[in-house]
Amino acid sequence: MLKVGAVGLHRGVSLLTVFALQEDVRVVAACDIDEVRAVSVKEQMGLEAAYTDYGEFLGHDMDIVVVATPMPFHVSHSIAALESGKHVMCEVVVANSIDECEPLVKAVRKSKKKYMLAENCCYWYFVQKWQEMVADGKIGKPIYAEAEYVHDTRSLMRDSEGNLRWRASRPPIHYCTHSLGPILSVMNDRCVSAVGMSTGVNVAPDLGAIDMQVALFRTEKGGVIKVLRGASIERRPAFHYYSIYGTEGCLETARAEDRTFAYFKGAGGMRELPYKRDHKRHHATHGRIQGTGFQCAGALRAYISAAGWQSNRYTQFPISRKRRSESC
Repeated sequence: MLKVGAVGLHRGVSLLTVFALQEDVRVVAACDIDEVRAVSVKEQMGLEAAYTDYGEFLGHDMDIVVVATPMPFHVSHSIAALESGKHVMCEVVVANSIDECEPLVKAVRKSKKKYMLAENCCYWYFVQKWQEMVADGKIGKPIYAEAEYVHDTRSLMRDSEGNLRWRASRPPIHYCTHSLGPILSVMNDRCVSAVGMSTGVNVAPDLGAIDMQVALFRTEKGGVIKVLRGASIERRPAFHYYSIYGTEGCLETARAEDRTFAYFKGAGGMRELPYKRDHKRHHATHGRIQGTGFQCAGALRAYISAAGWQSNRYTQFPISRKRRSESC
């Protein structure tokens, strides 16, 4: 039985809720600088302890730490957890800069623990079906892909007193994981170079937030990927878009609709596929997972597999998901 705790309960409580539904996991502790929130989560979930001090929290008897604090703290909190002998599942994104990544990589290697970036969009049903089709050669060799994630988050860029929060200064392209993660997982590839451009600050000069950014990536296998990110832009509703072109066909989604399409060489035209975001498999907890849980369950099962494998305490069982309207 793997024991799990989370730091950062605004976002982390969703992940703890999904962890709590797993039969081979026990959620034991929670940590947040807001003591009222920490105690409330402890009481609601029946946990062993609640903490406001991260160092004390890391001293609790547990196997996995979920890092769900604001992005500027991801690296320092992940390293501290690894150094305390814990596996780490960290919310996106990994870091604020390339310079921050190097000490994190060194900490993971030194600890010999399992670190996972909790990019949940890789576990949408259609993404996993696309992986199968590409692996089976349905579209030939993948050569080009596009992904877009446009989500106006200006409402999250100030606190209740009007002070700027960290999201206001975050370049949109730094939050490329919802786009790049699924594409790379389908292509089974990695990026080796990147260039980008920005529209600048036009929509919300009072926030100083960049409107949109676009990046071009070259992959190790020679493919090209374009990613568009917008976080301060007049557009409703938020949406994700993906397309992949191969030498013998292509795959794509509809913008702002949960639909997927494909063209295969010799097939005569585009056709709709029966693969949406929701998985077809369910278990007894179907309908109990809320919020980000519908795709997080897949990410958690993959991580529990990795962490449990090391201690021979992992048992596979089906994933349940419940859809939500927007990811953030």
